[in-house]
Amino acid sequence: MYDIETRQRALALVDQGRSLSSVSKETGISRYALRSWQTRIEPRARPASACCRCGPVPRPPDDPAAYAYLLGLYLGDGCVSRQPSGTYALRIACANAWPGLITACRNAMKGVRPENSVCVVQKAGCVSVAGTSRHWACLFPQHGPGKKHEREINLEPWQQQIVNTHPWAFVRGLVHSDGCRITNWATRPVRGRPKRYEYPRYFFTNKSADIRRLYTDALDRLGVSWKQANAWNVSVARKASVALMDAHIGPKY
Repeated sequence: MYDIETRQRALALVDQGRSLSSVSKETGISRYALRSWQTRIEPRARPASACCRCGPVPRPPDDPAAYAYLLGLYLGDGCVSRQPSGTYALRIACANAWPGLITACRNAMKGVRPENSVCVVQKAGCVSVAGTSRHWACLFPQHGPGKKHEREINLEPWQQQIVNTHPWAFVRGLVHSDGCRITNWATRPVRGRPKRYEYPRYFFTNKSADIRRLYTDALDRLGVSWKQANAWNVSVARKASVALMDAHIGPKY
């Protein structure tokens, strides 16, 4: 929470004609906060919100399926960063081409932390679905400095239990972030002539060996056949396994 004097000083810079981005860079205050202060400057009283993880008796999130999906999105295209106010921001990058994914991401974030607001910030070619809370670090202990593929990524026992209970939600989040469903084609000789045939295929691409392992472990539990296509890619191409993925995931939308 910022005091009224801090808010007034920041808005005075905006009143000089400065952009929200430049004032944000100078003061360390988010553009979202600056924008909200333009309509209401006095601090709002916020009720204390309990955290399922840092309370006296840690427990799973109230919506474990939403959490499993959000965990998959976070491991793919998400980050948790500490804010100057002491809170944490969870940001998930989503392509503009998939409005359904953006909506699903927002719903999952609200399902996990219904007490906190969620905003969508437009960027070049994508949006950042973001929410601020003091407890994102509790819910995503994998956060840390640097890129995820440059550090060890393992699930806590309580996270693994959620993934084991809701594996399809977890796999859906991973595929929606770093995966795709495509139509492959190949040729083979038929009566001496090349014939083209097409078949659907799922790819999951991530530089982190740990995250790829979490993905393939979940596929193994679900009975989905997969193979390592190359250093960073996991492929699902067998007809029965693709049908199983289609039934629970399908193309992005």
